[in-house]
Amino acid sequence: HVQLVESGGGLMQAGGSLRLSCTASGFVVGTYAMAWFRQASGKEYEGVAFIDSDGTIQYPDSMKGRFTISQDIAKNTLDLQINDLQPEDTAKYYCVADRDEKSWWSRQHRLPPSYAYTHWGQGTQVTVS
Repeated sequence: HVQLVESGGGLMQAGGSLRLSCTASGFVVGTYAMAWFRQASGKEYEGVAFIDSDGTIQYPDSMKGRFTISQDIAKNTLDLQINDLQPEDTAKYYCVADRDEKSWWSRQHRLPPSYAYTHWGQGTQVTVS
């Protein structure tokens, strides 16, 4: 039974840094495609950072530079480091996973959409003021 539990969100000040963590169970991190998505109030899901089962890491152009995705195989966690927080980073952040690799999307020069991921955590709220 796959389960994803996010932690690390909270109320932050602009310019600060934050590290979100996602603890996975039911599978081994590194064998599934994983990603972080976020959803601001009234908006659609937005992909933040992606790591495929072969270790390939991708970011949307708008996220490059401030966001870093990483995996800790020993702890079975997926992390997201966010630097220089901005008010527009305010959103609920979701950890997602799927057993199928996502290279097809790369060959289409696209990032995987939210519906490409089967398993979702409950999300953690990040509010930046």
